Amino acid sequence: MDLSALKEACRGDVAGRTDSHFYELLHGNLWNRLIPERAPDVVVRVADEEDVVAAIRFARANGLKVVVRGGGHNWCQPTLRNGGVLIDLTHLDRVISIDVEARRAVVQPIISNREAQRALNAHGLAFPSGHCPQVKLSGYLLGGGMSWNQGIWGPGAGSVEAVEIVTAAGERIIASATENAEYFWAARGAGSGFFGVATRYHLRLYPLPAAIHGTSISYAYEDAAEVAAWLGEIAPKLAPCVELSLFLLAAPADRPTSSGKICLVTATAFVETGEQALAELRPLAEGPIFARNVGHTPPAPVTFEELFDASGALWPEGLRNRVEATFSDANAGDLVDAVGPHFANAPSPLSLVLFVFFTGANPAPDPAAGAYSMHARIYGGPWTMWTDAADDAVNSEWHRELVERLDPLVAGFYVGESDTVGRPSNARRAFSSESWARLAELRARHDPDGVFFDYFDGLRDDA
Repeated sequence: MDLSALKEACRGDVAGRTDSHFYELLHGNLWNRLIPERAPDVVVRVADEEDVVAAIRFARANGLKVVVRGGGHNWCQPTLRNGGVLIDLTHLDRVISIDVEARRAVVQPIISNREAQRALNAHGLAFPSGHCPQVKLSGYLLGGGMSWNQGIWGPGAGSVEAVEIVTAAGERIIASATENAEYFWAARGAGSGFFGVATRYHLRLYPLPAAIHGTSISYAYEDAAEVAAWLGEIAPKLAPCVELSLFLLAAPADRPTSSGKICLVTATAFVETGEQALAELRPLAEGPIFARNVGHTPPAPVTFEELFDASGALWPEGLRNRVEATFSDANAGDLVDAVGPHFANAPSPLSLVLFVFFTGANPAPDPAAGAYSMHARIYGGPWTMWTDAADDAVNSEWHRELVERLDPLVAGFYVGESDTVGRPSNARRAFSSESWARLAELRARHDPDGVFFDYFDGLRDDA
């Protein structure tokens, strides 16, 4: 394939399979080091929006399909397709503007959660970013965005007011609730099935909470199911400003257990005064369950930087991963019972299971606002992580068995952190029936020639 015209048209880096740096461009920025053999024909690491236009027009002219990579963090590697053009947005990494008085910002897609909060917090502002510090806003927002302080701010996509997009026709548009509204609806939750390239996000911001406080409580692993059931009971009674999570993970060196595992409960309150934070977190330190804790860190002030440090320590870089983030309305004790005995035999000490309890009224997403449409009382599942390729088979099999144990209790999946490649039905189960049907209708209308890969095309490793 002759790439000379494309290389001439683009300021960024263009590589075909015969170029020496092709696989470095293709694999170098992938978060998950469990990398399949799928590969495109061309990688375009764009320098600007005009490179995106050139890449799409080249693909159309040559009958090639297009896939888009933001930060390369999606665990199941949906940006690796067989054939076509991979548009890599790595260099679109600037904060374009912050309007402090209007509480608005414009950013390019490859700003990380940590970078976004750091830039905004300096002005006394915040945004419902994701939890993992390294994740970029690109895929996070396209997938809907499981955010910090979601009970108050809502998911990340809910605070996107407009998206600048390059369409399947190679045209630059801006989409909002009043302009190109169908693109806007899809961009708020479609994930890897979006039929455009989001190049800038226009964000609504919020005052930085004056008193963010965090607390943690450790329990014996054997008590995890009972602790989970108790959290499920109290979660609706807690204020929505409280973020509540339960982890099953390896016991720390200073707190060894017979099983080698521990149950950790964490809670963060996003409020305006220390007194309010203590009041909102107090129910977690009351009742008979708390009396059986094996370690307690009382509520104390915490910054977003410290929250990101803690989250990043649980999900370190450079690992091999399998992930299944689910939504469930099951009894939380039953969820832990389903995974507890199996998790005790996890082959990797890095693996963990997380369940997030949505607090307060927990309203369902507005189906008219965006494609993001999963809703339940509990979010989470297994994050299976290990270091060595020699351990791929044993960890993958252990992960598969754990997912099967959970599946009868699952209501749906999170499109941004679920194996939509190995388990294609997960893509469908990441949306309400109405949203899934509307996505298909809009894709057919706005990408009638199928320029963009959908959720399923080009993913067979033997293709």
